[in-house]
Amino acid sequence: MASTSDIRNGLCIKYNHDIYKIIEFLHVKPGKGPAFVRTKLKSVTTGKVIDNTFSAGHKIEDVRVETHKFQYLYAEGDDFHFMNTEDYNQITLQKSVLDAPGLLKEGEVVTIIINSEDQMPLSVEMPASVILEVTATEPGVKGNTATNATKPATVETGAEVMVPLFINEGDKIKVETEKGTYKERIKE
Repeated sequence: MASTSDIRNGLCIKYNHDIYKIIEFLHVKPGKGPAFVRTKLKSVTTGKVIDNTFSAGHKIEDVRVETHKFQYLYAEGDDFHFMNTEDYNQITLQKSVLDAPGLLKEGEVVTIIINSEDQMPLSVEMPASVILEVTATEPGVKGNTATNATKPATVETGAEVMVPLFINEGDKIKVETEKGTYKERIKE
């Protein structure tokens, strides 16, 4: 058992019959009244984010987890196959466990959080950004650039990303995985 003083980003806890990962927290000591900890929790099973406030000294049940690097191999329907980069064991995860399955390219290395008690995969952490090639997009129209004009582009994984008008087919772009947004064009 841990207490609120042990709360940190990335800590996994059992709360409301589910396992949550702390993604944000703030210790608050008001002038009047007891201290408390305001947290943002993300369910590792559903991906739902909730806000919760724990009073100071509240006991929380932490979950022991391990993180391992896995390489994405291929998808088969809703099953995604990964290989551990250390011991080459393979695991299969459902599409629903992944935050941004549309941005996952074969060969990409991700971090998978595994519950130490039952060896069940809890969540998949994608890299902050991925580099993908644009496979289809409309040509930009001159004079259509009043302010930050964008157009849809399909990338090699099949996902659709809004990009600036100057991006053409064959260009490589950096995409932020958390929001699925265009970051920059990669020059070779």
